[in-house]
This record gives sequence, C-alpha cells and structure tokens, in this order.
Amino acid sequence: MIWVVVGYLCGSWLAALSVCQLAGVPDPRFCGSCNPGFSNVLRLYGPRLAAATLLLDALKAVPAVLAAKLLALPIWLQGIVGLAVLLGHSYPLWHGFRGGKAVASAFGVLLVLVPSVALLSAVCWSLLAWRLRTAAVASLISALIAPLACLWLAPAYVGVVSGFSVLVLTRHGLNIRRLRRGEEPNLHD
Repeated sequence: MIWVVVGYLCGSWLAALSVCQLAGVPDPRFCGSCNPGFSNVLRLYGPRLAAATLLLDALKAVPAVLAAKLLALPIWLQGIVGLAVLLGHSYPLWHGFRGGKAVASAFGVLLVLVPSVALLSAVCWSLLAWRLRTAAVASLISALIAPLACLWLAPAYVGVVSGFSVLVLTRHGLNIRRLRRGEEPNLHD
C-alpha cells in the first residue's frame, strides 16, 4: 500500500508549475487552456519549457512504478501504483484537485511497465500531433491504441493499460466537446 501512496504523491507534483516558476513565466493553470501540461506550456511558452514539462511529468512516475515492478508485485498491483501516479497528476490534493490530463505521466508509467507499448504510443502521438497539429486528438487516439498494442506486445498488461487509457480519455472530456464545436486550439496557436 505504501507504493500506492508514494505513486499518488509523485504524481501530484505538477512539473509545469515548477518549470514555469523557474523560468519566471505565469502559472499555466491561469493562461491558455488553463491546463498544467505539455501542450498548454508549448502554446504559451514554447518548446523548451514544454519539453522540460514533458520530461519531468514522465519521469515522476518512475520511482513508485519501478519499485512496484522490481519488487515483483502482481501486475494488477503494479497497475494500481501506476494509476495512483495518474490520479495524483489529474487530481492533486494541494492544488484543489485541479491537475493535468495525465498523458505525459501515463507515458512514464508505460515506459516502466511496458516499454514497447510506451514507445509505440509515443511514436503514434508524435506523428498524429505533427500531422494534425492538435495534441488532444493525438492523445485520444494514442490512448485508444495503447491497449490494442498491449494485446500484441504485452498481453498480461492489457487490463492495466486499459484502465490508464480510460482515465486519459475521461480527462479529455472538455477537449472532445471543443473538437466537436471546432474550437480545440492547435499546438502552434
């Protein structure tokens, strides 16, 4: 159980806030899409700060999830620890439960649990974001692809990865509504 708590605590550190504070720019929760994540930081402050946000949001998943994996906890429990990281990022206690969409954190969790699925999902996200110029669409499609890739590359983790995907898809509810209205901002707006 301790690793679930550690996972939540690791996840609840929002990298975008620290990156933006160190750079001396406004808090991204109050600008742009008001989301403390990679795509909002990219639109607001450029690729350098966005890359730092992405890297740190992915890396924060590693301590707890890697410990769960190295301790050879059952796959379902590794998944619970990973889900705790994502819930911490999405609903951080000390930020009024207003967090990010958990895409970069999910990548970090997948990188530890099923690296091949993480890399395939990252390639899909990158190609879609580059081609469509919309992070939300890239994130939604990548979240749908991850469990399918798991069927092929790591069948034992399909249930766990499906749970992660459901959370990421749920966190994109507002984006889905904006996409339907044609109001979703592009990555380079």
